[in-house]
Amino acid sequence: MTAQPKVISVNVGQPTALQVGNHTVVTGINKHAVPGRVRVSVQGLEGDHVMNRKYHGGPDQAVYVYTREDYDYWTELFGAAEEPGTLGENLLLGGLESARMRVGDRLEISGPGGQEGVLLEVTAPRIPCGTLGAQMEDAGFVKRFVKARRPGFYARVLREGQVGRGDLVTFLPVDGEAPSIGELFDLHFDKTPDPEQVRAALQAPLAERFRKELEGMLVQQS
Repeated sequence: MTAQPKVISVNVGQPTALQVGNHTVVTGINKHAVPGRVRVSVQGLEGDHVMNRKYHGGPDQAVYVYTREDYDYWTELFGAAEEPGTLGENLLLGGLESARMRVGDRLEISGPGGQEGVLLEVTAPRIPCGTLGAQMEDAGFVKRFVKARRPGFYARVLREGQVGRGDLVTFLPVDGEAPSIGELFDLHFDKTPDPEQVRAALQAPLAERFRKELEGMLVQQS
């Protein structure tokens, strides 16, 4: 029997200066695991700083989730384990396949004693940028990240609460058809996207930024 998914770590980031190409940017990508329980609201985790609001944060990208299984992939590739939070994730979960998650899938995180906790809804894949490459001190990391198809996913908060290491996670699949995180990730990088696939994806409860991107694809093809 497959073990129930659980929270491996809860991570928040402070504003930090990072050299990205020829520019210095202030970013919250470098997150660290925090002890105890952390409040999660519709805007994200308490104590977490999101600096570039044009591309990150907001109610439908409130929480960035990555999985232990995907971290293990990078550990095997690089030969060294990365600390939780290195990729900028708020929640590191074990027991899930992130690329197979679908938009609209929900994750219910139960607190101590099974008490009602946070409820998340999957909204979009994470699209890597130069800041991620700078964080990893590897100019080629973004290309590796894309090739690996292990983007993790953003989620909106449907029910606020607290989360902590060891909390159990219940997977609640979306009703009906919906695009997977892996499919949307591929669609983002597709130079000739299938308009029918784009239209189908737009029926899902996507993050607004990703929705606008897909709508732009249809405009360009019209």
